Amino acid sequence: MATSAETPLQEEYVIDAVDHDGLAAGRSNTGRWRAAWFIIGVEVAERFAYYGIASNLISYLTGPLRQSTAVAAANVNAWSGISCLLPVLGAFVADAFLGRYRTIIIASLIYVLGMALLTLSALLVPITSENTEVTSSSTSSLLNVLFFFSLYLVAIGQSGHKPCVQAFGADQFDEKDPIEKRDRGSFFNWWYLSLSAGICLAIVVVVYIQEAVSWALGFGIPCVFMLISLVIFVLGRRCYRYTKRIPEEEINPFVRIGRVFFQAFRNQRSTELETNPSQGSPERLRLLNKALLAPNPCSVSDVNDATALVRLIPLWLTTLAYAIPYAQYTTFFTKQGVTMERTIAPGVKIPPASLQVLIGISIVLFVLIYDRVLVPMARSITKDPCGITTLKRIGTGMVIATLTMVIAALVETKRLKTAKEHGLIDQPQTTVPMSIWWLIPQYL
Repeated sequence: MATSAETPLQEEYVIDAVDHDGLAAGRSNTGRWRAAWFIIGVEVAERFAYYGIASNLISYLTGPLRQSTAVAAANVNAWSGISCLLPVLGAFVADAFLGRYRTIIIASLIYVLGMALLTLSALLVPITSENTEVTSSSTSSLLNVLFFFSLYLVAIGQSGHKPCVQAFGADQFDEKDPIEKRDRGSFFNWWYLSLSAGICLAIVVVVYIQEAVSWALGFGIPCVFMLISLVIFVLGRRCYRYTKRIPEEEINPFVRIGRVFFQAFRNQRSTELETNPSQGSPERLRLLNKALLAPNPCSVSDVNDATALVRLIPLWLTTLAYAIPYAQYTTFFTKQGVTMERTIAPGVKIPPASLQVLIGISIVLFVLIYDRVLVPMARSITKDPCGITTLKRIGTGMVIATLTMVIAALVETKRLKTAKEHGLIDQPQTTVPMSIWWLIPQYL
């Protein structure tokens, strides 16, 4: 009787998940693709908004704000770098205090506020140019403050989005269920395809509006999209699965892992583990295992978590090199395009930042091929549910990034040679007689 009574519960409810009312999450009426599409929708809008700014930011800085290319590139990379670092703080806030759902809501509101202020700052640009020289200088300083405040407000908003939305989407699939586990693997592929589509839309539509119509309108459209997506995301709240709150003593991973390092350093002169190896795993990381010693010993699980974190450091360090080519397409690739022949029809020029759409298009096409062709083939060979490991995917991406920079160097050599042949080497404002389509390979 006991077995027959327990089986339906295991089939009907998801372990360690609750619904919007805090009750056990039913497998049939919460989560899976029904919930995932709401979450993918808010991510598409966020990427649309982010790339509506990032893809053409250097053009705005060197154009309306009149910064030099070097200063503008430094500002773009500083903002982009901080935007990538802040999600660590956002993840901490979500895990320790608010939870993923509430963090996404608050981050979205901050995001919308930042976009609205950014639109306002762009609206003020024509006003400053019509004033007197003194007023224009004074107003320009205030305008720069407003612009960069808005820009970094967007970065703060993204800090709550980036670590939470994708993880919240993954929460909608139960790893312990074979069918949902397979769907979970497919979710990440369709997730990336969808956000790449949003990026493509931003680069094609928003960049053109910014260049040809108005920067204020170009910033305002993503702001409206972000607001609409937030409303849609909230509407799906009753079909989401929420992770159960973990015990208070386990909430703050920074404190737990930090304590391991502190205790290990404090006990570094102890030889107790060497004579009594049953207390730890000396063959793994002897220094961290010393956190298991008295006084105030850490738990084995905390030491294992700290060990896992240390083992990630070499992987993280490799991303420093990858970040260098990754930063080029929003800065110097775009400025390359500005100097080249961009006419595609009489009186119509392609915005140089629009070539970034080739990145999104190639991702959209390849994700389809990867998910539907390569993964099934690889799965049959490797017996891995994901086809190939994440580490191999990262390595492949780094190899291709290296090839990108080799190709970009060859194209730049050709561009400089052409400029020299036509006596344009010291005339950066003059168009070099070389088609912008030469840049296609390095974007792809």
